[in-house]
Amino acid sequence: MPNGKSLFLGVLVGGVVGASVSLLTTPTSGEEMRSRMKDQSDRLRDLTQEIKENGLNLKDQLTQTSKEGAALLKDLSQDIKESVESWKETVEPHQENLQEHLLQIEEGIKELEEKIKEQNYTK
Repeated sequence: MPNGKSLFLGVLVGGVVGASVSLLTTPTSGEEMRSRMKDQSDRLRDLTQEIKENGLNLKDQLTQTSKEGAALLKDLSQDIKESVESWKETVEPHQENLQEHLLQIEEGIKELEEKIKEQNYTK
């Protein structure tokens, strides 16, 4: 953030200096120059106020967005946790059956491998 502040300060000072030099070097009467300086001062004040308001609005929007994001993440993590628990409840009762079926499949594969080896030796 220091870079943003220094940039803003540089633009502000440069604008004031540029406006002042421009006003002071133009050939005009004193009354007209005072009027111009007042107008420039009013514009600068309005611009500064607008920038300040925009900055505050941005800050409020960022705060609101971060709060909403945190709430969404909390809800999402809760939903994921519930989904995982539901999946566990669905799978756990069948886990033993699945393991038994896997063992049967492994035994079947071993038997097939042995038969293939026997056939290869007999040829």
